Amino acid sequence: MNLKQWQFSRDSINYSSVTVPHDWAINGPFDKKWDLQFVAIEQNGEKEKTEKSGRSGALPWIGRGFYKTTVNLKRLPKTAVLEFDGAMADPHVYINGKLAGHWAYGYNAFRVDAAPFLKKGKNEISVSLNNREESSRWYPGGGLYRPVQLMMNADAATINPWGCYFRTESIADGKAEVSICTNINNVDKTLSIENQLVDATGKVVAQFKYGDFDAQGNVVKTLTVDNAQLWSPESPYLYKLITRLYRNNKLIDQTQQKVGIRTVSVSKYDGFQLNGVSRKIKGVCLHHDLGPIGAAVNKAALIRQIRTMKDMGCDAIRTAHNMPSTWQMEICDSMGMMVMAESFDMWIYPKCKNGYALNFKQWADKDIENLVLNHRNHPSIIMWSIGNEIPEQWSEEGRNISKHLQDLCHKFDPTRPVTQGMDRAEEALKSGFAQVMDVPGFNYRVHKYDKNIRQLPKGFLLGSETASTVSSRGVYKFPVEPSDSKKYADGQCSSYDVEYCPWSNLPDDDWQMQDDRNYVIGEFVWTGYDYLGEPSPYDEYWPSRSSYFGICDLAGLPKDRYYLYRSHWRNDVPTLHVLPHWTFPGREGETTPVYCYTSYPMAELFVNGKSQGRIAKNPGSRLDRYRLRWNNVKYEPGEIRVVAYDYDGSPKAEKTIRTAGAPARIVLKADRSSISSKGEDLAFVTVSVVDKDGNACATATNKMKFHVTGAAKFRAACNGDATSLVPFNSTEMPLFSGELVVVVEGMKHGTATLSVSTEGLPMATLPIMVE
Repeated sequence: MNLKQWQFSRDSINYSSVTVPHDWAINGPFDKKWDLQFVAIEQNGEKEKTEKSGRSGALPWIGRGFYKTTVNLKRLPKTAVLEFDGAMADPHVYINGKLAGHWAYGYNAFRVDAAPFLKKGKNEISVSLNNREESSRWYPGGGLYRPVQLMMNADAATINPWGCYFRTESIADGKAEVSICTNINNVDKTLSIENQLVDATGKVVAQFKYGDFDAQGNVVKTLTVDNAQLWSPESPYLYKLITRLYRNNKLIDQTQQKVGIRTVSVSKYDGFQLNGVSRKIKGVCLHHDLGPIGAAVNKAALIRQIRTMKDMGCDAIRTAHNMPSTWQMEICDSMGMMVMAESFDMWIYPKCKNGYALNFKQWADKDIENLVLNHRNHPSIIMWSIGNEIPEQWSEEGRNISKHLQDLCHKFDPTRPVTQGMDRAEEALKSGFAQVMDVPGFNYRVHKYDKNIRQLPKGFLLGSETASTVSSRGVYKFPVEPSDSKKYADGQCSSYDVEYCPWSNLPDDDWQMQDDRNYVIGEFVWTGYDYLGEPSPYDEYWPSRSSYFGICDLAGLPKDRYYLYRSHWRNDVPTLHVLPHWTFPGREGETTPVYCYTSYPMAELFVNGKSQGRIAKNPGSRLDRYRLRWNNVKYEPGEIRVVAYDYDGSPKAEKTIRTAGAPARIVLKADRSSISSKGEDLAFVTVSVVDKDGNACATATNKMKFHVTGAAKFRAACNGDATSLVPFNSTEMPLFSGELVVVVEGMKHGTATLSVSTEGLPMATLPIMVE
């Protein structure tokens, strides 16, 4: 039973109806007073404390929240389990006024035995939450932000999903050996189980029925799957594992889940291997918030996110720096996205005053156990991560904790390697902290890789966090020059993709090491998307309340850097992207470099028909190995055209950008033409303006108004501007760099219409089918 409808209150007195998953803080208002932190960020090399106004998103997530719902029972179940996929934070669960369960970590799934507290008739389930100030380095959200389920059974014996596992033991000659463990609660001699492995066509490819259990209620069997279809990012084939529990041959419980057949290994000479094939990981880090809808997990938003990353060529994500949602892992399974599932951002020593360090000693083992047991059957997960930039890297204590947590992961799942992200290479290597790990992961300091590898007997390392290049979509700053410390009066970063932070670097630096060093098994870029909070390099700037690291902005719109990664990561389709836009009134005659991100080896630039020269990628130049740059172009209105050539000099593609005139009409483009009326399904509609000739007005800032009628409702809007204080639930918002995104939520069968207007232009409408 999915418990979706709840009553919510911030004061435990005045309640309103909400649908779970729910984030109580996402609609704001933005204000620097929320969780205003006066700290020195040690990870940034800071020594002096300063005001960090937007560090955790400048949204009202601090404080208490209360949820309650009712369940009517005609008869009492023998077993009943409440399962929370995550509750932010410190959830205390009450059933009929009695404390039934508690979990400290807001990011972890946990289960509560509800049976002793239930009664016939009306049952009230309530949850109290408490988010402490200075407990996060980013926006965590607040509330029951992931699903809640109540699972009941009329029999005392039940299948324990967290006690069951599906493992691929070997793959050879088209056959796979898989082991299946089924765990039963309250086992006795009258019970038997049946497992069926069903392929995508519905055919049973392996099965067994068994009646003998060990003392822990387990049955473990190894089965052979002929003509095994393997799971991979390129072909995410899923089987269905059906488990049935019988008492005296009468069915009393049943579960089913999607599983994949695949193997994972890492070694010195073969690097990272999936299904026995070596590949370098092309990954991104993702925080858990979903931009304008906040921390409330949503399948449509996750699918859009993963699809956008895959279209870029990304094949893996790191759930930075916390445990993922079940929905996210199911979507990664089905769409073919490998995952590093992470756990903690700190252990004993705190990074922020009231962070997880307060709970580590008491809760870490239980949190690791829940993480692995909850997620170990997802084929998408290729490794576990036990921490990120842990301060204990220098110490024997830290080394021992690393081994302990890694051993715990192996205890519950011996099939996957374990890693963590280390940012203090010298200290971690001197203490043995790095050498303990199955996969030594290093955050940044790519120039130290050659020195690091000489101290790693395993012979390989992972870029567990890379780049931290910063940019604002569609914003171009002059002069164009690489810098690790640039700041501007408007709180934006340049989209020429040459700006980063003092501890980090440019994408080009990481690719050089990955391409030239076999021992580097891949990377996870910080980050795939912008996220709420941590607005480096503007930690002390107000207003600034979200990050600049993303390859896509907070609205999910690709920045220029998206196409730089696409040009390098995808070899199956061509890429040709040109920047900047060509609408710079007042810059006539000034130097305005033109960059081209392309999978082709060379290209020629024309400005108003005049050639600026044909250039080729230069392996010996830091910024010209993966990019094409014309650095001395003088701006003149009109058009720029880039023609791309193959190695033999044959023209293969071209791209033209023209100076835009005044906005003439509004353009609406949805990511999907139809959405479902169930499950809070969402359409993401990009809003832009063009001139009379159809040229994008890339500098437009028109204030747009939104109205949704019919079978859907307005959910949120976002323009990707990290300095905007307009609430996401506002029906008016200015364009940023000529674009914004409106989120529409399906409600009932029929047709919905999104209407968008702005002063001086004709209204635009877009029909959306709700099915």
